[in-house]
Amino acid sequence: MLTVSELYIYPIKSLGGIAVNTATLTDRGFQYDRRWMLVDENDRFLSQREISAMALLKVQLTDGGLLVQNTGVPGAELLIPFEPASLETFMVTVWSNHCRAQKVSDRANAWFSEQLGLPCKLVYMPDTTRRYVDGRYAHNKEITSFSDGYPLLLISQASLDDLNSRLEIPVPMNRFRPNIVFKGGAAFLEDSMKQFQINGVSFFGVKPCSRCVITTIDQQTAEKAKEPLRTLSTYRTKNKKILFGQNLLFHGTGSISIGDTIIINEHAQVELLPD
Repeated sequence: MLTVSELYIYPIKSLGGIAVNTATLTDRGFQYDRRWMLVDENDRFLSQREISAMALLKVQLTDGGLLVQNTGVPGAELLIPFEPASLETFMVTVWSNHCRAQKVSDRANAWFSEQLGLPCKLVYMPDTTRRYVDGRYAHNKEITSFSDGYPLLLISQASLDDLNSRLEIPVPMNRFRPNIVFKGGAAFLEDSMKQFQINGVSFFGVKPCSRCVITTIDQQTAEKAKEPLRTLSTYRTKNKKILFGQNLLFHGTGSISIGDTIIINEHAQVELLPD
């Protein structure tokens, strides 16, 4: 039997994630997931790929909004209300996509600029912004938040266990920033999960996730290393991309919780095998 074992949201893109027991689905992924983002002076998104210190900025959900703390600087914290203080909007860039975002506040801009040591701005994605997923993989013109490209990411615990069996020093799941982790089944089962259900919601595996240097960043210290990309490249490569995890689309509303059963309705042909 396959069951949901972990659930995560990442309210501010590329900052620390939050483990939750239940996640509510919105029109563009889990509630609060990547609805905020930091951008540079050219309004292009910032990530740990260029600024590993972003890993030290941890986020908590509170009744009053997002509480961000810099674990590298004792006492450095900022409360971000769920509703932006500004009505100003402008276009921002996420990879090759351009979409409209809302300024959060001058205070937030100043705080993040100080913590990261470079000019940056915090933006929010309003409900009126429609950022579509890649049309080659979309089923019904699905939208996403400020994620790299898709609303959700799925990884099995068995896949991480397989990887860690090959590493001298095991890595935690937070290196891969999934939304849904499940237990049961063989390693890399997610590769073939074309359509499945959790708590009455239909999910679709549409594209394996190509991995980048963020997986090599220790999320507690922001230190970089060569693993796990070096090992993954020996057995999880296709078309010069290192793959780990499955991007998801979904159809339906509701919520999913840890312990929910996963029912696979359709398998896809797996072109990438573990060995």
